Amino acid sequence: MSYSARLRSKVNPMHVVIMGCGRVGSTLANELQALGHSVAVIDQEREAFRRLGSDFNGKTVTGVGFDRDTLLEAGIEKAEAFAAVSNGDNSNILAARVARETYGVQNVVARIYDPRRAEIYQRLGIPTVATVSWTTDQIMRRLSPQGKASEWRDPSGTVQLCEIFVSREWYGKPITLIEKSTSARVAFLTRLGTGVIPTEHTVLQEGDLIHVMVAEKDLPHVEATLSRTPESE
Repeated sequence: MSYSARLRSKVNPMHVVIMGCGRVGSTLANELQALGHSVAVIDQEREAFRRLGSDFNGKTVTGVGFDRDTLLEAGIEKAEAFAAVSNGDNSNILAARVARETYGVQNVVARIYDPRRAEIYQRLGIPTVATVSWTTDQIMRRLSPQGKASEWRDPSGTVQLCEIFVSREWYGKPITLIEKSTSARVAFLTRLGTGVIPTEHTVLQEGDLIHVMVAEKDLPHVEATLSRTPESE
């Protein structure tokens, strides 16, 4: 089951702006709309919006995705997520940085064709997805980081390795607090595009992706605990 399908029952509606209406952008727009989000799509070519289909009822804006007037028309000021998925690396990263740094959009992702450049942009704080490893699920995960995404399951189905959503209130807290507050064990973090095995001194930073080992039966409790403000240490 895809990440977007698992998310349907718990989605919190938000406004999402997508730059690029190719196969990737149009697929994302329709999936996000199906989840109940409002969506605005930007593309330089008006004809590109035909890919959205007749059921799409979001906003379409013809223009350059890093132009401020275009972004404002697309509703960037109220957006909680922004995806730059055009066919140009430079345009994607520039638009993503404008969305993050000028308009304070929390969930931003840029599609990058060159994996070597993608790593550099990760270190600038912009989550990127390189074409060689791209899936719609990965981008959906960055735009709407709620719940968990299973990465491995043991043959008996009783234990999972999951990338799990952590509320912003956990930032600045030690990783050990996650283990004290739940039955999960933090296997590793992805920080600035690099895997990190935490120690007892590791502190959670903004942008970290958390990967935990957890028993299947304990998942609901772990998700609920990590989605709210942590209790005092």
